Amino acid sequence: MIKNAIVSAETIIKIPFHDVDMMRIAWHGHYVKYFEVARCELLDELEYDYISMVNSGYAWPVIDLHIRYAKPATFEKYIIVTSAVVEYENRLKIQYEIHDEKSGDRLTKGHTVQVAVDIKTNEMCFASPQILLDKLGVE
Repeated sequence: MIKNAIVSAETIIKIPFHDVDMMRIAWHGHYVKYFEVARCELLDELEYDYISMVNSGYAWPVIDLHIRYAKPATFEKYIIVTSAVVEYENRLKIQYEIHDEKSGDRLTKGHTVQVAVDIKTNEMCFASPQILLDKLGVE
């Protein structure tokens, strides 16, 4: 469980052959993809997916990404990727944890930071727009 989670979601991913190297270990760059799959699941639960974001007049580019690897994900292993909104006022910070489904061991943790950009002006917003606060159920 992610501390300070305002809202969270989980998704299960089976590590495919095309994600691993000759040692059957998932290449480190694929973890960004696993985070993205989990982030999309989280945004779906909020009913504020990327299409909804654009329709509301905002783009939400990732401006920061951090990953800490503890143990490898390997070929055909099922992983649980948890994503959680932990900050929302001036930016959208999403925390991630990847656990081995079978053992429960934490394999990886990290976070992304996204900011709202007004699509009409292409300017970054210094406070999160009301639509995000509404979707999160906060004031």
